[in-house]
Amino acid sequence: MSSELRLKKLRGSGGYIMASVTDEQQVKGNLGGPDLFLAPIGRLDAKLITKHFCNTCEKEFEGSPKIEFENPNEEVAENLILAEKGQYICNSCNASIAEYRDFKKQDEAGEVGSAKPLEPQIQSIPQENIAPQQVAEHTPHETVTQPGPVTSITSIEGKVIFDENANKVGTAKQVGIDSTQSMVLVITKEDGAEGSIPWNSIKKIGQVVLLGNPEKVDQSGKCPNCGFGNKEDSKFCEECGNKI
Repeated sequence: MSSELRLKKLRGSGGYIMASVTDEQQVKGNLGGPDLFLAPIGRLDAKLITKHFCNTCEKEFEGSPKIEFENPNEEVAENLILAEKGQYICNSCNASIAEYRDFKKQDEAGEVGSAKPLEPQIQSIPQENIAPQQVAEHTPHETVTQPGPVTSITSIEGKVIFDENANKVGTAKQVGIDSTQSMVLVITKEDGAEGSIPWNSIKKIGQVVLLGNPEKVDQSGKCPNCGFGNKEDSKFCEECGNKI
């Protein structure tokens, strides 16, 4: 495969960059459509980036955005470590243009095992220590977390998801917390819509994400309104009060 660099547009959730990449990196960034995505490629040398576009600013800028990263070395599955996570940040407004995650095997010859349960690790700053005009100036490591239906914790971006029958379900977007404070995998479905999968439904994480057999999961008490898992004989949801 050629190692020649070619200038390409690489998309992120908050914009895009123009960067010189190799054929191998283009393969990583191709998730099955006409566009190339930055998340599966990971961290690029800033010298290879010529421009970046921010959706928040609605403007294209010359040169590279800021690139911030850390190395958590977090075990997300048996024999699978989250080695690095980072993001490309607009120089003008500090909005995130793209995020990426780099996974490594502890044993390259071994198989990836069952997914590990993840505990929420949201870092927030006491409100009394932050003036309103200073909130936008904080780095990603000092973000004040706002409540919402899904709060991002970590992610396995770009991995294709298959069910137990080898049918493609969609593409992994990020790991988050749903309204019941349960861990979920947020996905982009085949039709382009966004959805979520309970973390305990993941059987294995490798080059793809493999789901377990849904027949083993008791859905009899699941609330059709909020998704809360109630007792089998419950007539009303313990979470929202909706009739089951």
